Amino acid sequence: MTPPLAGQRAVVNGLTLYYEQHGSPSEGPPIVLLHGGVGGIEMFGPNLAALARNHRVIAVDLPGHARSTDGDRPLRYETMADDIATLLQQLDVSRADVVGYSLGGGVALQMTIRHPEMVRRLVVVSSPFRRDAFYPEILAIFDRMSAADGAMMKQSPLATMYPGKDWERLFEKIGDLQRQDFDISRDVAKFRAPTMLIFADADTYRPEHIIEFYKLLGGGQRDAGWDGSQRSRNQLAIIPGTTHYNLLATTAVAEMAERFLDADA
Repeated sequence: MTPPLAGQRAVVNGLTLYYEQHGSPSEGPPIVLLHGGVGGIEMFGPNLAALARNHRVIAVDLPGHARSTDGDRPLRYETMADDIATLLQQLDVSRADVVGYSLGGGVALQMTIRHPEMVRRLVVVSSPFRRDAFYPEILAIFDRMSAADGAMMKQSPLATMYPGKDWERLFEKIGDLQRQDFDISRDVAKFRAPTMLIFADADTYRPEHIIEFYKLLGGGQRDAGWDGSQRSRNQLAIIPGTTHYNLLATTAVAEMAERFLDADA
């Protein structure tokens, strides 16, 4: 693996996005990594290096997060997806594999809806297609999330990692985003990009939602047949012994995602 290119910034739709490129150019499309809420690229832990061993990886700090700015607009999955698409256009990337975790998974889903021609394969890691997927206690946290929660972040290790971040503003915007109702089931059922879902076995979503997600993608509809010819082209992976919060602590996500992304289309 080649060393990562120095962190770079691009002006996109009136804001500044921080991104890094890792690995080496390859014949296939690059892998775009979209992290979860509050953090940044570093959230992928060892999975970034694992994927970069054999692929070009473009990792982005989402709008308003880490080293990226967000302007005066609210955070929305749709506009963040447009921002990522515009960044890829600036990098002369016409098609990519997209891997999104948690909040980044919501952005990846919207990229597949709004810019389907740019997404070759999609990996959604611990992210829902409908708001009521979350357990009630998580929805309650979202309902009361405010700038006051962000003030406490000033004492966290993230404050050292991302100095100068306006945590109050970020938490207020994330709370507003997570209070928006959504249901993209009709769009998911129309996906043309082969899609893999990866969840923890003790995730932050109801297990029946995970199964419903997979069924929307054509999985779990029938017996696969002795030769597997009747199975869906889309895949579901459940990583045992993990939660939503430590799912990226090992390279298990990268290993599963890489096998899927490298499979014949």
